[in-house]
Amino acid sequence: MILVTGGSGLVGSELISQLLERGEEIIAIHHNSPLQAAAHTNLRTIECDILDTSILELAMAGAEQVYHCAAAISFHQKDVEKLFNINVRGTANVVNAAIDAGVRKIVHVSSVSALGRIRNDQIITEDMNWTEKSSNSEYGKSKYFGEMEVWRGAGEGLQVVVVNPSTILGAGDWNQGSSEIFKSVYKEFPWYSDGISGFVDVKDVAKAMILLMNSEISHERYILNSENTSFKNVFTEIAKCFGKKLPVKKVTPLLAEMVWRWEALSSRFSGKDPMITRETARTALASVYFDNTKILKALPGFQFLPVNDSIRQTCATFQEKYHL
Repeated sequence: MILVTGGSGLVGSELISQLLERGEEIIAIHHNSPLQAAAHTNLRTIECDILDTSILELAMAGAEQVYHCAAAISFHQKDVEKLFNINVRGTANVVNAAIDAGVRKIVHVSSVSALGRIRNDQIITEDMNWTEKSSNSEYGKSKYFGEMEVWRGAGEGLQVVVVNPSTILGAGDWNQGSSEIFKSVYKEFPWYSDGISGFVDVKDVAKAMILLMNSEISHERYILNSENTSFKNVFTEIAKCFGKKLPVKKVTPLLAEMVWRWEALSSRFSGKDPMITRETARTALASVYFDNTKILKALPGFQFLPVNDSIRQTCATFQEKYHL
């Protein structure tokens, strides 16, 4: 029996689809949002907040493998408490329930943010850890401390693998998470930056997680990253796929500092979340490179989908999904 937390999220939904294709029996827990997966005889769903230890323990009973995908993602200051509740305390609850239930192995979805994204002239590898100087977000800090809970579980006998995806591309809910990039470009958001980051397709994230779960690998973590490329290239390719205007206004460091401050001020009066925060503005300007060598060595034959192919497939799915 396999338990998947965060079953309604971008990674959880794709993971469930791939597991069902393999004929696996799954218990998927979700909170607030319903699962996107269609009804299936091998899928049982439970509405469960991972902060609710009693329901979590009931859901965990009988599970041999756990994929921990549930997480909060936000770069807004007002969500800091939520980030630490879900990403740290919630992960601790999952680990404790897994230990009590006799779960054999956990694959935990972390983030490259937990490694500390801001490294001057350094390629980021799995050997790096989050520090105050290398992080620019409370989200990254919460994911780092969430990892610490998983490693605590490893110390108590659990087999553990942690994956650290870069920016995940996929056709989830384009009103939240990394999928918002596609919505912004579709609405012809005119701005771009020359900042560089890593990108990976959600199908590759799920595929790598399944391969790692069913391997003898334990007590390791892996960066999941297809390519390092500029935000300008990603935005331009998405605009071309949607047949929309290309982004033409370059964001400079001075302009970025002005915009996030204006957004923060405007949000106080409107009550709406700012489109750009200090963290997202500075991330968009940074040039960050992620090394995917370790996962490619661990999984011979595994290949990442090129970013442009991922963008084209995701755009096509969104066009069908939202009748664009």
